[in-house]
Amino acid sequence: MKNVLFRNSRAIWLAVILLTLGGVMAGLRLPVSLFPHIDYPRVVVAIEAGDRDAGQMAAAITRPIEIALRAVPGVTGIRSTTSRGSAEVALSFEWGDDMVASTQATQGALASILPDLPPGTRFDVRRSDPTIFPVLGLSLTSTTRDTRALRQLAELKLRPILTPVKGVAGVDILGGSPREIAVEVDPARLQAMSLTLADVAQSLTTANTVKAIGKIEDRHRLYLTLVEDRITSISDIAATPVKTGAEATAGIVTLGQIATITPSEAPNFTRVTANGHDAVLVNIRQSPSADSVSLVKDIEARLVEAKLPPGITVTPFYDQSELVTGAANAVRDAILLGAVLAGLVLFLFLRSARLMVITGLMLPAVLAATCLALYVLGMSFNMMTLGGMAAAVGLVVDDAVVMLEHMMRRMQEGVAKTAPALLEAAAEMAKPLFGSTGATIVVFLPLAFISGVTGGFFKALAITMTAALAVSLLYARYVVPLVAARWLKPSDAEAADRAGRIMDGLAGRYDRVSARAWARPGLFVAVVAVLLLVAGYAGYSRVESGFMPKMDEGGFILDYKAKSGAALGDTDALLKQVEAIIRATPEVVSYSRRTGVQLGGGLTESDEGDFFIRLKGGSRRNIEEVMTEIREKIETQVPGLSIETLQLMEDLIGDLTAVPQPIEVKLFGDDPAMLAEWAKKVAAALEKISGVVEVQDGQRVAGDAIIIKVDRAAAALAGLSPDDVALQAQAAVGGTIATQIQQGEVLIDVRVQTPGDLRQRVAALGNLSLRSADGRAVALRQVARVSIIAGQTQLTREDLAPFVPVTARLEGRDLGSAMVDVKYTVANLRLPASVRVAYGGIYVQQQKSFADLATVFLAAILLTVLLLTYLFGRWRITIAALGTILLSAAAVIAGLWLTGTELDISALMGLTMVVGMVTELVIFYLAELDLDKPLDLAAVREAGLARLRPILMSALIAILTLAPLALGIGRGAGLQRPLATAIIFGLLIGAPLVLTFLPAALLTRLRGEPVGV
Repeated sequence: MKNVLFRNSRAIWLAVILLTLGGVMAGLRLPVSLFPHIDYPRVVVAIEAGDRDAGQMAAAITRPIEIALRAVPGVTGIRSTTSRGSAEVALSFEWGDDMVASTQATQGALASILPDLPPGTRFDVRRSDPTIFPVLGLSLTSTTRDTRALRQLAELKLRPILTPVKGVAGVDILGGSPREIAVEVDPARLQAMSLTLADVAQSLTTANTVKAIGKIEDRHRLYLTLVEDRITSISDIAATPVKTGAEATAGIVTLGQIATITPSEAPNFTRVTANGHDAVLVNIRQSPSADSVSLVKDIEARLVEAKLPPGITVTPFYDQSELVTGAANAVRDAILLGAVLAGLVLFLFLRSARLMVITGLMLPAVLAATCLALYVLGMSFNMMTLGGMAAAVGLVVDDAVVMLEHMMRRMQEGVAKTAPALLEAAAEMAKPLFGSTGATIVVFLPLAFISGVTGGFFKALAITMTAALAVSLLYARYVVPLVAARWLKPSDAEAADRAGRIMDGLAGRYDRVSARAWARPGLFVAVVAVLLLVAGYAGYSRVESGFMPKMDEGGFILDYKAKSGAALGDTDALLKQVEAIIRATPEVVSYSRRTGVQLGGGLTESDEGDFFIRLKGGSRRNIEEVMTEIREKIETQVPGLSIETLQLMEDLIGDLTAVPQPIEVKLFGDDPAMLAEWAKKVAAALEKISGVVEVQDGQRVAGDAIIIKVDRAAAALAGLSPDDVALQAQAAVGGTIATQIQQGEVLIDVRVQTPGDLRQRVAALGNLSLRSADGRAVALRQVARVSIIAGQTQLTREDLAPFVPVTARLEGRDLGSAMVDVKYTVANLRLPASVRVAYGGIYVQQQKSFADLATVFLAAILLTVLLLTYLFGRWRITIAALGTILLSAAAVIAGLWLTGTELDISALMGLTMVVGMVTELVIFYLAELDLDKPLDLAAVREAGLARLRPILMSALIAILTLAPLALGIGRGAGLQRPLATAIIFGLLIGAPLVLTFLPAALLTRLRGEPVGV
């Protein structure tokens, strides 16, 4: 092999240079995003069907749609929410399904049933993916322009310049109202001329005409012939003639004589503000493969080029690139700091600057080649791939260090003094190096079969680490020996000898401790095993559990709900008090508020909405403290307002998977009144559980309704049918869009309506004038009874079964222990047999993820057993090694408990990685044993002393390179913190176990063999 390396050294160097350059170019081109791309198996259908009550909506529209969609191939579940005139149906599919095909199948099923639905039913189908939330949110405010003008500016100027930006999937505009022209007809004049609102609307419709009647070819020219009577202005509308009767002798009046015509805006029951001012929000959504950081920079550049008029302020209320950049910087700093610490360990043990330089050059070369692999696989820089690189730094450095330490040891022993001899020494490490790296890689293989959020997140990390380890293995085996053989000098061995004084002290202590431990190896093994198993059990029974790691995103969402059916003005008054609390919080830098709409869409009434609150960067209180303070102040100072607080990514993942709340108790039954009653009892019981906050009983009331009950007999005597009454009342209350006029590229609706004082008071509705076909006029109260009924509760169903969801969030408590109390509390309520209980929310995702990762952990153990058996071929060695690995895993659980770290999907992934990393140390130790000879105390002692330095160096390097991640410094850095903490504790205990417990276990397994020095 040494001759092969020498003969091909130029080709190897060229390959390394090309891989490094290619990796640098790939790294510059890799997109940057927050999370890896995941195809979430969920399709949401938003349904609009005009103004109708929830019961009629559910029976006539939602239920038929649910039945039709249940037949879509691959559907595993359907969940619906029905409100007044609108509904939302969510379809769940299996993870890994083709969601493009599933979305198309959903659209096809809806198209087939649409003819059977009531006229005017519309639907919108969208896949659940991260693009439902904006990557950048901008607020437009002005002291000189109203929101109508701001919305026009956003639609006509900002949307055209932002939409073409690379990576933009859509630009959504919230706030303000589209421009309209209001035609308020005088009822007295209308009655005096025997006209109806329908007559006025029809006159406008027929007067505004542009119709092509054909083409004419004349004198070598082709002409399009148009009949045009276009209305272009308010004066044209005022001049529109209205015939006062159907007979030929009927008179003519102009619309201006019977109506007031003014610029207006479309009816709007929403409100949008930013930093206390009425605003228009521009939400920019990115495509799944876009570079978040570049996209935001490009948008900012376009905004500068736009040169908006003076007096308009553009403020970002949400910028995801800040979180992406903060997380990337945190991981970058962790990599750099970890590399420096690894270099210090290397220098401490070997005192060679050359070895530090060799290792320092290898690390960026390996990371560059890893970037090339990510680019080829179509991946991105995100919190998982960058975290994978940071977690791999210690392993990459370790590969080089193990090889260099072995070559240096042979130099110190005087065995390797020439370049060929050094290459021969390097060849001795081939099998242990390949075996140890393989031990780390095999633990990632089971992730290929894991689906869900866990699989989507950690496959990216696993691919990154596997690529880095594979490249590192090749470099450590073939490149590092070439460099060391040419560059290492006898002086390096002398420096290592001087550094050996530290090792001499450690070796002496190790020798004394091991001698005592191995004097009675069986007892030592039993005591250590019992202690660690007890510690592991104590940690397991007490450690808190969660789902996703907690991290500071730099901002959070505050959802709110006022009293059901509250007027928009009353809700706005309450929210101004909330805004005062938010502005008084020193950490808040800006905020935006939506009423009647939400940041991520969904069913929203005029008495609910959300805030997005953006916090300052740099040094400040933890985001959880800020959220708690604002929530407590609102609860005490703003009665009548219920709220929920959560960070955006938590809300996003919850929405993409089903329910954003951690706790959801689902009550199924056929009696709505009974479900509502027990939902309130369950909610009241949950409120008493410590740490359970923001409990909602699932009774979402859509608001009150005015019922106009037609008296058929009275209507018939007046010459009206119930349909006539409904149509004329609709025209009077809601107005009629009679036509549109064009101004530039914009079409502006012309709405014919009655004066506001006749349609904005319930008492005035009875005075609405109706006209029969024969011209008779009658007041609405003469043919109908007007009454008010209480608001209707939104209807929820899952797989066609009615249910009520009771939801809650957590504060200062973990999900696992809280759910134990929730289940115990619900069970003690002794619900009737007709009410079935099920649990949902983030808890379901946690349970699925834990089950998946438990499978991964078990598969990693089995693959490790297979690898150890293949490498060493003896069951007792495999069993002793397995015991060492499992006790290290027990130490991880105890460490998580001691540090107050939740057992979540990140920590479980770290636990699985500990299996591979401890196995790597085991292989290094076992490779020093001559397994062809009987094992005795002298053999294991000699192997321990020989491997003491490399094992300690490997463990220390891995621990120190992960320490910056474990500290979780920086915005967004918390995602990898549990993983790093788990690995650190696994190695802190695993390395001593490999040096002491593993040899003792090997000695214990001997039968009838003398044990002596």
